[in-house]
Amino acid sequence: MNEKKTGKSIKALTGNEAAAYAMKQIDPDVVAAYPITPATEIVQIFSDYVSNGKVSTEMILVESEHSAMSACIGASAAGARVMTGTSSCGLALMWEVLYVAASTRCPIVMCDVNRALSGPINIHCDHSDTMGARDSGWIQIYSENTQEAYDNLIQAVKVAEDPSVRLPTMVMFDGFIISHSMEGIEIASDETVKSFVGPFKPVRWLLDTDKPYTFGPLDLQDYCFEHKKTQSEALKAAKPALLKVSAEFEKTFGRKYGLFETYKLEDAEIGIVLIGSTAGTAKDIIDELRAKGKKVGLLKIRLFRPFPAEEIRDALKHLKVVGVLDRYESFSDAGGALYQETRSALYDLTVRPKIHGITYGIGGRDITLNDINQIFQTLEDAKTGKELPPVSYLGVRE
Repeated sequence: MNEKKTGKSIKALTGNEAAAYAMKQIDPDVVAAYPITPATEIVQIFSDYVSNGKVSTEMILVESEHSAMSACIGASAAGARVMTGTSSCGLALMWEVLYVAASTRCPIVMCDVNRALSGPINIHCDHSDTMGARDSGWIQIYSENTQEAYDNLIQAVKVAEDPSVRLPTMVMFDGFIISHSMEGIEIASDETVKSFVGPFKPVRWLLDTDKPYTFGPLDLQDYCFEHKKTQSEALKAAKPALLKVSAEFEKTFGRKYGLFETYKLEDAEIGIVLIGSTAGTAKDIIDELRAKGKKVGLLKIRLFRPFPAEEIRDALKHLKVVGVLDRYESFSDAGGALYQETRSALYDLTVRPKIHGITYGIGGRDITLNDINQIFQTLEDAKTGKELPPVSYLGVRE
């Protein structure tokens, strides 16, 4: 494909390479980062762009992930467009300052490569890192594949910086499964991406000496509650903002996104709900089962925070059985967050589907075509009257 004529090209990239390439095209003012497997490549590749003069970014190399996010907050407060990347224990080390970034309304964009939290030490994919940070006040956008990782990172900048939102945003994709696997994806020209994200327009910044203000003050009983409520309202505003940005993205880039993706769900009787790369495996099995006359479908979450409960309820309410897959252990003895929140979304229906939670893939354990087939068979049994436990574990050795 001729990039000069079309403004697009096809490149074979890993998820990490695609994320770094998107960052290059966005050309943020500041990137502060610390390396961690399997996300190290993102900022490592980006550092080459900095060294070779491909971007105008100020790159800050720090001594820890806590320091990385602290530097991001400082740069954002000073009026810069800021990005970073991390994974797993790196995200956990940022825990304290994740809340500071959200509470002070810093529109930082972070790429997190999903990896299991220790211990035992594990460098492979599950969603325990970002699920643990789900209530930190950050917008959370998940990706199925390399194309979505690239597209979501570009869109995240506009969502985070939307005047009605002004909140930090995480873009996630599965460690090694996506981060280190190569796919052919459609890349836009630098000029197209730059034009789409537009220039950064800070609302207030510490270096604006004509309008001084206090940043991150002590906030006790008198106003903390009210400030948290306004922060919550900003997070709610992220949902329409994301839909608006997605519509603009479709007009410019030709690829359509929403709050979630449905696959052959409209006339289905049995559906599964999940996050991330497993959706690709599920689509193959759905095609096979559809060919055999089975009415099955999929709902793949894109936006997890804020959780689009009303829209998910409308998409699932006609089903007879729903299986919800969580790729982490919540230690709640009541299933993972995706299961709990999907179940909550369906609760107010007068007639609602049977719902079953499935914990799978912890520590990077593969989920195969046979596994997905087994899930649908289990849900088929439930449709015909078999009682299932609220939550089960898939592929674990007892």
